[in-house]
Parts: sequence; C-alpha cells; structure tokens
Amino acid sequence: MSVTKTLVMSGVLLMSCALLAPAVVTSAATAASLEPTDYSLRAHWLHLPGKAQKKVDVFYIYPTAYTAAAGGPTICPVDDPGMMKSAQLAYSRQATAFRTFANIYAPYYRQVDAAYQLSLSPKQQEKNIEGAPATDVFAAFRHFITHYNRNRPYILAAHSQGSAVLRYLLSDYMKDHPRIYKRMVAAYVVGQSITPGYLAKNPHLRFTKSANDTGTIISWNTEAPTIAAKNPVTLPGGIAVNPITWTRKTAPASAGQNLGSIELDLTTGGTPVLDEDGKIKRVMGLADARVDAKKGVVICTTVNREDPPYYTPGGFPMGVYHTFDYPLYFFDIRANAHERVRHFFAEHPGFR
Repeated sequence: MSVTKTLVMSGVLLMSCALLAPAVVTSAATAASLEPTDYSLRAHWLHLPGKAQKKVDVFYIYPTAYTAAAGGPTICPVDDPGMMKSAQLAYSRQATAFRTFANIYAPYYRQVDAAYQLSLSPKQQEKNIEGAPATDVFAAFRHFITHYNRNRPYILAAHSQGSAVLRYLLSDYMKDHPRIYKRMVAAYVVGQSITPGYLAKNPHLRFTKSANDTGTIISWNTEAPTIAAKNPVTLPGGIAVNPITWTRKTAPASAGQNLGSIELDLTTGGTPVLDEDGKIKRVMGLADARVDAKKGVVICTTVNREDPPYYTPGGFPMGVYHTFDYPLYFFDIRANAHERVRHFFAEHPGFR
C-alpha cells in the first residue's frame, strides 16, 4: 500500500463514523451549572509524564474522539471507552510531535458528538463548547498549573474540537491570569479558525507573524485546491499560517521544503509507523503548503489525487484534509515548536 493511501485510510478509520446522522439531542448544560471532572485522579489524564525532566511543558487537547451510538448522549462521559481509545490514537499522531523537547500533559475531557455538533450553526456549536468541554479543560488546566507545571514555560496545542475549547482558554482564562499567560511559548490552535473579530474582542492575544514569535497563536486548516462542499470547521475571515514557512505570506512552500510528514499504520488503527530504531518514520516530499488568504486556509496540492479515499477523510467533504492537519506537517511542527522554545528562553533568561 502506498504511503499516501496508508495515511489516508488510517484517517478514514479514525473518523469514519464522525459525520453519520446526528445522535439524539440532549440538553447542553452551561458551564456554570456543571461540575468539572476531578483531575486529581490519574484515570482522568490521557497522558502524564512519569517525571518532568524537560524545561518546557505542553498542554495538549485532543480533537473529537467521541461518536455517539444510536440513541446515545450527545455529550459523552469522561470515561467513555470509545472516546478514550480514539483520544489515545490522536495523541500518538499529534502530541508526539512535541515529545522530544517537552513534558506532555493531556487530560481526558467530556466531548460533544461530532455529527451532532457539525449539524448545528456556529453559534450553537459555541454554546456546546462552553458547556462540558470547556468546564473540563479549564479544570484540567488549573490542575496542571497548580500541581504539575512548577512555573515552567509551556505550549498549548490542540486540534478540531480541542482547538474550539482552546479558543476559550485563551480568551477567558488568559485574560484573567496575565502572569500565567506570560509563560505561554505559543498556542497551536489547529483545525479551527481564528478570525480578526476574535482577536479584536481579545486584545491581549496576538496571531503569529514569524517562525520564532512567542506568546502568539498559530492556526491553519488544510484543504485541496478544490473541495466538494464547504469546510465545516472553518469560519469566514479565518487567518492561516503556512505550516512549512510559518508566515502568513501567500507564496507556496514546496513539498521539498517540508521537513517531513508521517505515515500512519492501518493495522493499528492509525498510529504512526515507526522506523527500524523505533522512532516515528519521516516521510519526505509528500505535502506542500500555500496560504489562501481569501479562504483563510492552507492549500496542499501534492497529495496523490489518484487515491480517492483522501478526498473523503472521515466523512468530511472531498478535499478537506482536516484529519491530516498535523500528520502532513508533523516534523515541521516539531521543529517550529522547538525553535519557539529556544527563542523564548533567549528572550527570558530568568527561566533557564
């Protein structure tokens, strides 16, 4: 099987049920009326390092991992077995980009069923995110800061529904906790749109301008040059950064400039393929990138068009590469995050 087809079909397996008919609708409680998950319990963490040996942390929020069964709840319990299993797969293909230089902390959190969520208007989707998902992630982040972080600089990294929650963490929590915000190296808000309106409402936040900017937001959504229908995770006016050059310039970056994509193993459900040394295999020359400023997305032209499954990744419209926002640019993300960390320490020698 070709590298591209393996990458594609693994994503299909992970997300194939995500856009089926909506589950039975249940009331979405507001954050104020919800009890947060107890993050003093190890069982409520997807990943905790055995010992924090590195000088920087990553707080990771995984994408939609919950698919409701017929008649099931639209918001899952934090210990839903299917959600936990899919979250572990997402961790392996996304959060591991940071593991070479950072301690990674990743909570489980209550999620909204993907089919139900994407059937709603953007305003209704935001109300759901403000409920159980944000309640849990805010509680997990407070626990992380209080019990694990020990005043180290940190990166926030998320995807899809995780990024929808991260937007609230940035807008609300960081506004109220400027000292904690000052330790943020960067926020990778991938697979959701960051708009000028959002930034205008939150003047304490900034979108990245360069590859080593610190304290800023980095965001993109990946698409083919043409897509079959509207991308359901993008908003009008979204801002995108090129995940190869790390600028908002519209000049294309070739697949040869890409530092490496990852191949996903179909036999394991979509974990990264490892090389003979047990490290994540680096696949060169697979994905180029160009910012389309009008659409607010990143265009990838070099994925093999002869592999039709790539145009239906997990039920998204053909040409929407949402599932592969991280895998296509995996080693670029690793190098860029490492560079931002290096620059942060250079700017803040007191953290050494």
